Amino acid sequence: MLAVRWILSLLFNIQMYLAMLVLAVVFAPWALFSREGAYAACHTYCRWVIFTARLMLGLKVEVRGTPPRDEVVIAAKHQSFFDILVIFHAIPRGKFIMKRELIYAPFLGQYAMRLGCVFVDRGKRGAAIAKMKADVAKSAADPGQLVIYPQGTRVNPGVVKPYKVGSGLLYEQLGQPCVPVATNIGVFWPKRGVLRKPGTCVVDFLPRIEPGLPVAEFMKRLEHDIETVSDALLDEAGFRPS
Repeated sequence: MLAVRWILSLLFNIQMYLAMLVLAVVFAPWALFSREGAYAACHTYCRWVIFTARLMLGLKVEVRGTPPRDEVVIAAKHQSFFDILVIFHAIPRGKFIMKRELIYAPFLGQYAMRLGCVFVDRGKRGAAIAKMKADVAKSAADPGQLVIYPQGTRVNPGVVKPYKVGSGLLYEQLGQPCVPVATNIGVFWPKRGVLRKPGTCVVDFLPRIEPGLPVAEFMKRLEHDIETVSDALLDEAGFRPS
């Protein structure tokens, strides 16, 4: 049975990246002249991956809470590539804080730039924060939902990793509500490896944190809200730390 799941996971991964190539090419003329074309391409791709994950892997998606449609900061738990797609699919005009290396990824980097995503160099903390704040200020002209991962990278279920202050500084700078997002996706779709497991991936949009809190207080509440609900979702999925 494990061998069958591995083969299906491999086939799923192959078609997922082929679909990225095909859709990137098909939508390129529209995306080149209009940001709406880039959004249409990315939403279509997300729908396809979510559909084929259910069809081929028995991997279902459940979105809880209320995905925002206005201008907010979304601070999300990040466990795998799949949570990026599920979050983006749930909101109308998402744009992400991304590591700078991804700008060179074929298709993904070009479409991310077209969406107005912000690229940061994670190796230079002080300079990276200053540049991130400046780039976010520039991208604010195009309204939408700015998604940041407070831990800065994918984190396996059950692993404790500190939250970085960048999300708090953006919350303070933009003066917008922040929507925390919890998930258990890493149980079924790990950050590395081929194997995907059947089950129900949950992405939970939590109650907003309204603007005006001091950064330190905001960071404490953000981490509490995300980690508490994410841990509950892991329990719900039957995850047990090794």
